[in-house]
Amino acid sequence: MDTYPRRVGESILPLSVGGTLPEAFEEWFFTEKVMDHEHPTEICELCGKEETRYHFEIENELTHKKLWVGSHCILQFNVPVYNEGLRLTPLGSKRKLEKLTEKMRLEACIRALERLSAAENNEILRNALEYYKRRKKLTPRFAFVVFWRLQHNKIDHSPSFFSIDLKRKKYQSDLEEMPTERVHFFWKALTTSQRQMAIDMDHKPPR
Repeated sequence: MDTYPRRVGESILPLSVGGTLPEAFEEWFFTEKVMDHEHPTEICELCGKEETRYHFEIENELTHKKLWVGSHCILQFNVPVYNEGLRLTPLGSKRKLEKLTEKMRLEACIRALERLSAAENNEILRNALEYYKRRKKLTPRFAFVVFWRLQHNKIDHSPSFFSIDLKRKKYQSDLEEMPTERVHFFWKALTTSQRQMAIDMDHKPPR
């Protein structure tokens, strides 16, 4: 048996009634519990994959044993995922797990903004926090100040988790008029299309 299936079997078969992987995985289900460790330092208790940040709990309905695993393993082995009592299709499971991951990333951004607001008595930062809670995005002007001060205060954050609001003409104009060195502060938060928009505005990518 290959290393990967053997490792999975060694993790799950002793906790299951079924004697094969397909039989065993039918006994397990996603419990809806998730955990963001804030750093990719954990291990998937099913396959042993390291550098896992997000854990999803699965439980055996017969033995009541539980494991904290990565979302990849839930999808890989078709562990049942439910919504209001109905088992989701593989695609539905994937979408639900992606939404839960997106929610954890949003919460991580808000935590970083709350720490920043607590670190500095700054009205702009308080307004940026409230704006992000409402809109789940930052304006370009908010983004510059937020990422500048996050770096200054050495507050842990993941720039790519943040979203920048560029739908309104005003925000596009703010981006265009902003000095390029300020745009670089939040470059990693821009989507691919937003980066192209910035390049079209003569903002060169950071080196």
